[in-house]
Amino acid sequence: MYILVALVALGLLVEINEYILHAGWLDPLTPALSLSYEQNLPTWYAASLLLLCAALLAVSARADPTWRRSWALLAVGFLYISMDEVVGVHEYASELFDTHGLLFFGWVIPAAVVVTVIGLAYLRFLGSLPAQTRRRFVVAGVIYVTGALALELPLGAWTERHGNDNLTYALIDLLEESLELLGATLFVGALLEHLRARVGSIALRIT
Repeated sequence: MYILVALVALGLLVEINEYILHAGWLDPLTPALSLSYEQNLPTWYAASLLLLCAALLAVSARADPTWRRSWALLAVGFLYISMDEVVGVHEYASELFDTHGLLFFGWVIPAAVVVTVIGLAYLRFLGSLPAQTRRRFVVAGVIYVTGALALELPLGAWTERHGNDNLTYALIDLLEESLELLGATLFVGALLEHLRARVGSIALRIT
């Protein structure tokens, strides 16, 4: 969690500097620390966090024969999301849609369908989990989807009207990426606690 707070704070600092302070000595840090940029420190941290989720889900699959397939499919999904965090496949999907306003980033349409289908398909799986684990999974998921999907709607509408080189865009994007990181971090914590309770040999902490 400390890493998350540090990344968000540094990301906010470079955005404020970019559009308000204009301190020249901070300019070289913007590409490396801005949460709006790709292929930088926040991107690689996010991808690593999602990859850790995939690994923990794979361990959960081995530890739970009854729901092995459900855990395994989630592991594959998070592996893909981790890859997409670096490659940005979803951004190319927007080119398939001629949409405007809240749907300016057209990729949110198929993404919303996929999230809805997966959510409905996993209701029985969620119901099988201990109450505390279920709550932690749901909270982490809602936070992550809010950042990754829901905030793309106002961000898209703003981008269409004002472009992406302004402080408002940067702040919306910062909030979006921060929620994604928070959701993934909470999910890692929930998975570790679930495995500790089930397997009894997990002694890892994410700091």
